[in-house]
Amino acid sequence: MPHGQKPRLLVVEDEPSIGEVCLRILTREGFAVELAVNGRIGMEMITRQDFDLFLIDIRTPSMSGKDLYKWMLENRGELAGHVMFTTGDMMSEDLLLYIKGTSRPFLPKPFTPDELIETVKKTWRDIAARLPA
Repeated sequence: MPHGQKPRLLVVEDEPSIGEVCLRILTREGFAVELAVNGRIGMEMITRQDFDLFLIDIRTPSMSGKDLYKWMLENRGELAGHVMFTTGDMMSEDLLLYIKGTSRPFLPKPFTPDELIETVKKTWRDIAARLPA
């Protein structure tokens, strides 16, 4: 990413109000944010554009966040380490085990603006520290 350019963040979220909150808050925090309402649209966007970071809702229609992450691992493996997950389904033990197994950051819903900012900024700092100078 060229110096001075905003980090590009793709938010994959099927709930419009949550997507808009993420867009508004994270744009204000210095990210260039794009929204996709499901994993399939997210996948299409990833094939056409470059993104630095991904906040993916695990449960989206058409193509789940799990399926999008699997596609990323198989087709764009270099990006899989740039993913953060979110979901409101905290009751599913299988889902919680899946998230733990990915070793990716996780933001449970509902989240506060501060929790969103903290998770995204920490993940971005971790990624940026690994980028070539």
